[in-house]
Amino acid sequence: MEKSRATFGRDLGLDLHLDLDGPSGVRASLMSALREAVRSGRLAPGTRLPSSRSLATDLGIARNTVADAYAELVAEGWLCARQGSGTEVAERVLPRAGGGAPRRTPGPPSPTAAGPRFDLTPGTPDVSAFPRTAWLAAARRALTAAPNEAFGYGTAAGRPELRAVLADYLARVRGVRTDPDRIVICAGFMQGLGLLCRALKPRGGTPGRVATESYGLPFHRDVITRAGLGTVPLPVDAHGADTGRLADLDHLRAALLTPAHQFPTGVPLHPDRRAAAVNWARSRGGYVLEDDYDGEFRYDRQPVGALQGLDPDHVVYLGTASKSLAPALRLAWMVVPDRLIDRVLEIKATGEWQSGSLDQLTLAEFMSSGAYDRHVRGMRLRYRRRRDQLVAALAEHAPHVHVSGIAAGLHAVLELPAGTEQSITRAALWQGLAVQGLAQFTDPAGPAVARDALVIPYGRPPEHSFATILDALLRALPPGD
Repeated sequence: MEKSRATFGRDLGLDLHLDLDGPSGVRASLMSALREAVRSGRLAPGTRLPSSRSLATDLGIARNTVADAYAELVAEGWLCARQGSGTEVAERVLPRAGGGAPRRTPGPPSPTAAGPRFDLTPGTPDVSAFPRTAWLAAARRALTAAPNEAFGYGTAAGRPELRAVLADYLARVRGVRTDPDRIVICAGFMQGLGLLCRALKPRGGTPGRVATESYGLPFHRDVITRAGLGTVPLPVDAHGADTGRLADLDHLRAALLTPAHQFPTGVPLHPDRRAAAVNWARSRGGYVLEDDYDGEFRYDRQPVGALQGLDPDHVVYLGTASKSLAPALRLAWMVVPDRLIDRVLEIKATGEWQSGSLDQLTLAEFMSSGAYDRHVRGMRLRYRRRRDQLVAALAEHAPHVHVSGIAAGLHAVLELPAGTEQSITRAALWQGLAVQGLAQFTDPAGPAVARDALVIPYGRPPEHSFATILDALLRALPPGD
């Protein structure tokens, strides 16, 4: 067999001729030949390629040359590496000309074709790490012990078993002061926020408003406005939301804050501003709605206790299992002050969707058995390793890119040169990454802030894809001076 040509039918189950002749060197020629084989359809989507060792033997070249070529073609989107399954030809879907069913077309992703290979939208944990075995064991124990009435329609407050476990857990881990009767189980954070806003809406007169952070999730503002309340932005800086401005705002019913880890900038709320928020609520009879969306994940500093512990009568604590376990569970909780709890339950009992009782019982068992603590500790180590990988890669290959917001949580903020955010998100898309810039989390009603950055969720990708994603991200970042 010539060194420049190979047929490896025994590995692929088909005969394929590769021509490595060319002036660009063996590695570049191999990559070009594989691209052409994919582009022409000779390597169909889903075709499994031979191992780097086998192909190197057939071609008479170094194994590292083949491995490097595979890795780069994976990053470009021509191939995909599946854990335990080797390297395969990637797939993409394009619409047929003139309509009809879509056709599968091999090749790298592009913004106009099948879309990105990796969705790096913040807000989701690594769902591949869901503790299936431990959860199934907890579900079996919970079902065995469940009373017959647990299989009925349930109550607006949620299962008492879960509320009792949560009261103990939140006190121990987050410094929340409550009892089970003030905890309401919700089908996700947004349902809880909607319930609170409807409970806070004045029954007549001037519509109330909720202060929100000028950086945050736009659909949170949508929930508030759908409930009949207005929103007003609070500027966010290196010390978190400027809660000192609350006293100057009219018709304010509440302030929605992320005190422990501002989303998405990643800064904790300064102690003076924590005190200012609580003092405003006390003096005006308002409420602070505390979104503790990733309270368990702290790395380089002591955990910041829940704001609710400062004043349980004026702070509503909202937590969720979406970040610690998985969004699919649709399990969240609110710790509601005494003077608001009856109104919240009254609204929830009028037809609001409820979380499944069996999932509530399973979570209660999962937490009380210690499995939840073990899972969170394990994920905290995993996410910290990924964060450290990201920081190390930036320091080595893009030291001009400053990274912030990494002392806690599941994402980092990468500062960019002014005016480059949109072009770099497009460059990332060409690398197969759907990333979001800081502009997408900016309240348009807030003060204009000239800050360009990417919000990168290092917690979201599955473990086996993280290195590939990191390489693609580095290629999309702007070069240094």
